[in-house]
Amino acid sequence: MPPGGGGPMKDCEYSQISTHSSSPMESPHKKKKIAARRKWEVFPGRNKFFCNGRIMMARQTGVFYLTLILILVTSALFFAFDCPYLAVKITPAIPVVGGILFFFVMGTLLRTSFSDPGVLPRATPDEAADLERQIDIANGTSSGGYRPPPRTKEVIINGQTVKLKYCFTCKIFRPPRASHCSLCDNCVERFDHHCPWVGNCVGKRNYRFFYMFILSLSFLTVFIFAFVITHVILRSQQTGFLNALKDSPASVLEAVVCFFSVWSIVGLSGFHTYLISSNQTTNEDIKGSWSNKRGKENYNPYSYGNIFTNCCVALCGPISPSLIDRRGYIQPDTPQPAAPSNGITMYGAMQSQSDMCDQDQCIQSTKFVLQAAATPLLQSEPSLTSDEMHLPGKPGLGTPCTSLTLGQPTPPSSMPNLTAEATLSDILPLKDEHGGHQFLTPDEAPSPPRMLGAGSPLTHSRTMHVLGLASQDSLHEDSVRGLVKLSSV
Repeated sequence: MPPGGGGPMKDCEYSQISTHSSSPMESPHKKKKIAARRKWEVFPGRNKFFCNGRIMMARQTGVFYLTLILILVTSALFFAFDCPYLAVKITPAIPVVGGILFFFVMGTLLRTSFSDPGVLPRATPDEAADLERQIDIANGTSSGGYRPPPRTKEVIINGQTVKLKYCFTCKIFRPPRASHCSLCDNCVERFDHHCPWVGNCVGKRNYRFFYMFILSLSFLTVFIFAFVITHVILRSQQTGFLNALKDSPASVLEAVVCFFSVWSIVGLSGFHTYLISSNQTTNEDIKGSWSNKRGKENYNPYSYGNIFTNCCVALCGPISPSLIDRRGYIQPDTPQPAAPSNGITMYGAMQSQSDMCDQDQCIQSTKFVLQAAATPLLQSEPSLTSDEMHLPGKPGLGTPCTSLTLGQPTPPSSMPNLTAEATLSDILPLKDEHGGHQFLTPDEAPSPPRMLGAGSPLTHSRTMHVLGLASQDSLHEDSVRGLVKLSSV
């Protein structure tokens, strides 16, 4: 190119080549940045989470909303229709006390419903596999029956033997007093029961709030019911009983709701007061795990022997932190090699490729033998034509090769097509001059193409004749096998 010429070289720019080595399993052009996910998004239990994992509830929350509506509606009617009259006629402290009880009930209810009851984290695959090995070693490998070996452990707590059961869902040995909730599908520490009225399990971390909820709700229900009756009585003294009911229909509705609910709420509060005083759970009491008397064999090993101490431990003890860390981030997984798209595993693909390579080598060896056998024919018989070589049902030398599918080897141009019916003995009918020989000697073996000259004595003395159609049936297959064997050596 002449200097100063404005050719395309001026517009040419070098593109920078990236030397960053990427994994063969991932594309260097398509790298997606995986967003960090929190643990509550992949939590295995049947729970619902709100406010980015801060609120944790059971999946069945219909009864919880019913509880919420009953408390809100009853309290609203009381503050709207009864408190103004009672504050004037009796004392203004009534709405104040009612308001304190209401906020305490709502606070403990929401704390019970929205908190982690003490869910135990499930075992990772590595931890589960290690635990399975420990179980097999502890129980031995001899198992002649159909049942699996027992999966229990025994620990001593205050002189009492306690069995730890294995959870097949969480793949862990449950600690003492823990149980698996079938509704939430979680193992809960110090499991008491699953309460649909609060929409959550009741366990170690929220039991005190549950007890304070039902206790304060009992006081609120009794308080509302008592002052609603007081309101109706005061009005009936002025206008009559029927007129009092007509003047305040909200009071009638409040009285009906409180009357039918106070018995169950007060009874539930008394039952849990008994459980706290004896340091038991509802699950243990229903199963009859422990006896109340200390002298018996199955005494409660968790009781401190004092009602006041048991109540202080249950209501005033420290709250253990959550073990599931539901708002924590998930560590990104390492990239795994993807399986081939055709469904063959990596080992199978490599093995099939090696088999194909071995097959190609065999085909190349066969082509070399055929070329070596065909070259002396062309050198020693220059007058050979395609018509003389043509066999019935077999393509001749001059016949063009048929189209081959992808992956099949291409035969030599000087040889006819190879088919299942056309063997080496049909294509190259060879016979030695001495009929007594079973195999060819090294001198009689043909040489590769272009290795023998035209005037070589071996070419003239050991000439291979092409037989006619009438003499093809008398060929010996041993000569052909000897030819292939010597050529492979």
